[in-house]
Amino acid sequence: MNFIYDLHRTMMSQKLILVYQGDFTQESTKSILSMAERNLDSSGEESSIKRKVFNVMAEALQNIVKYSDELIDGQSRSHTAIFLIGKEANRYSIMSGNPVQKSRVERLKKTLEHINGLDKEGLKGLYKDIIRNTTISEKGGAGLGFVDMARKSGEKLEFEFPEMNNNYCFFCLKVNVPRENE
Repeated sequence: MNFIYDLHRTMMSQKLILVYQGDFTQESTKSILSMAERNLDSSGEESSIKRKVFNVMAEALQNIVKYSDELIDGQSRSHTAIFLIGKEANRYSIMSGNPVQKSRVERLKKTLEHINGLDKEGLKGLYKDIIRNTTISEKGGAGLGFVDMARKSGEKLEFEFPEMNNNYCFFCLKVNVPRENE
């Protein structure tokens, strides 16, 4: 049972204030957002910072719900993913991780690298272009989530794709939201 204490120490050292691991549905997303909102409200955080954090959280959670691939490992199937929020003196970190098929990784990387290569005006232009020129996908999104997270945070998106097995990688995304307005 030492793993409980080890997990607690890890969460404290990483300054994590909320962690959810499991299946992600619209209902669990609502619950996570509600818990996080209460936490932000009780912390006395500036309303403009709370809005940015909340927006990035909502986009990250929607990405998990809409785009996480079902992990098929032998006979078992899972939509398991993870969502974390960390709070440091100068920023909030919104982190997520979910399985994606290896065939999707290269395209995701290119998209994220493109977004990270844009400045504030470039992100604004890309956002407008996507709205004007894209139809809603079969999964319900128009591909705006990453652009919106980059715009709201004002920071580069951090990402990695560690290999899970021959067919899947684990898409790790971290978005930092500064705790001070520019």
